[in-house]
Amino acid sequence: MEEVAILGKMVLMQTERYTSYTQIDAGIWNRLAGAESPFLRHEYLLALETSGSACAATGWQPCPILVSDAAGRAVGGVPLWLKSHSFGELVYDFAWAQAYQRAGLAYYPKLIAAIPFSPVTGPRLLIAPEAERATVSAQLVAAARALADDTRVSSLHWLFPDESDRSTLESMGYLHRTGVQFHWQNRNYKSFDEFLAGFSADKRKKLKRERRHVVDAGISTKVLTGSQVTTELWDAFYEFYTGNILRHGGMIHLTRSFFHLLGTLLPEAIVLVVAKRGSEIVGSAINLRGPDALYGRYWGGTPGIHSLHFETCYHTPIEYCIANGLQRFEGGAGGEHKLARGFQPVTTHSLHWLRHPQFSSAVANFLKRERYGMEHYVDELNEHVPFRRIVVDGQTP
Repeated sequence: MEEVAILGKMVLMQTERYTSYTQIDAGIWNRLAGAESPFLRHEYLLALETSGSACAATGWQPCPILVSDAAGRAVGGVPLWLKSHSFGELVYDFAWAQAYQRAGLAYYPKLIAAIPFSPVTGPRLLIAPEAERATVSAQLVAAARALADDTRVSSLHWLFPDESDRSTLESMGYLHRTGVQFHWQNRNYKSFDEFLAGFSADKRKKLKRERRHVVDAGISTKVLTGSQVTTELWDAFYEFYTGNILRHGGMIHLTRSFFHLLGTLLPEAIVLVVAKRGSEIVGSAINLRGPDALYGRYWGGTPGIHSLHFETCYHTPIEYCIANGLQRFEGGAGGEHKLARGFQPVTTHSLHWLRHPQFSSAVANFLKRERYGMEHYVDELNEHVPFRRIVVDGQTP
C-alpha cells in the first residue's frame, strides 16, 4: 500500500500493474470504464489481445494499471500499452521518431494510453463513480509516469482523451496536440429526408443521385445487429476488409478471430451493414454502438460499384442512427469527403510527455504552430459543409 501525497493530503492507495487483460476481472474493469464507450470495455480489449491483434508479438504489449483505495476496492484504471512502433495509433509521431533516430537516440519503446486502432475520443483515466475524481486522477497519472520511468521509455502519450482528462493532463504540463475528425450530429431528425432538407439544393441533389447509383445497380443494404451476424457473415466481412486494405497498400492489424471474438463477447455493440445484389454480398461495413453514438470502423466491397462505399459506410448508418435515436455518428479518422455527406469537423486531442528535455521543447514549439494551423484548417472546412447554416463542432453560430 502506498501513502501518496495528493492535493495536500495523505491518501492510501495501491497501484497494481498487469501484463494482460486476462489478469483483470471483467466486472472490476467495466465498472471503472462505464457504459458509454464499447471500446473501453474489458471484452473489447480482451478480444484485441487474445486474437493476436494487439499483443506483445505485434508491438502492442498490454500493461494496464489499476489503483485501489485503502479498503482494496479498485477506484481507477488506465488502458496502457508498451509500443515498439507507432502504427495503428492515428496520432502520427513518425517524424518525432525519425528525429530521435537522427540524433542517435531511441524513440521506442514508448508508452501510450489509448485504444488500439480506434481514434475514438473517450476517458483514458477510468474512475469509479463514487471516487474523488481529482485524487484518483492524480494517482493514475503518477502511476503511469512511474511505469514510464521504470521501463525507461522515451515518452508517454495519451491519445484521444475526453475533455475532462485533457484538462487534467494539460494542467500537469503535458503537451497538447490537436487534430480533426468528421462527425455526424443528429438534430432530432425524423427521417433521412428531413436530414437532407437542411442541405443546400445542389448538395442535396448530388447526395440523392449518389444513393440512386446503388439502387440502380440492383443493390440493397441491410443492418444486422448482435446474434444476427453469423460466422459466415463475419468471414465475408473479413475478406472485404482485408481486400480493401491490401488494395490501398495499408496494414492489416486485426485478425479474423478478433471479429469472431467480438461477435461473441460484445454482441450488443455490433452493427453490421451488409450490401447485397440479389443473393450475392458485395460489401460490408462494421460499426460499434454505445448508448448515444455509433462508431464507424472498417469496410470493404466489390471494386467498381459506384457509390457503394458512401452508401454502406455513411448513408445507411445515418439512417440507422435516426431510426434508433443515436445522437452522433463518428466516422473515424480522416476523410474530407465526409463533409459532402453531412459530417462536420470536430477537434480531437492528444497529450504528450517526452523524457528528453531538448526534444520536449522542440515538440512543444512545433505543436504550438500546428494547433494554430489546425484552427485555420477547421475554419476552412466549415466553409464547405453542405448545410444552409454552418455548424461548428455541433453548434450553430
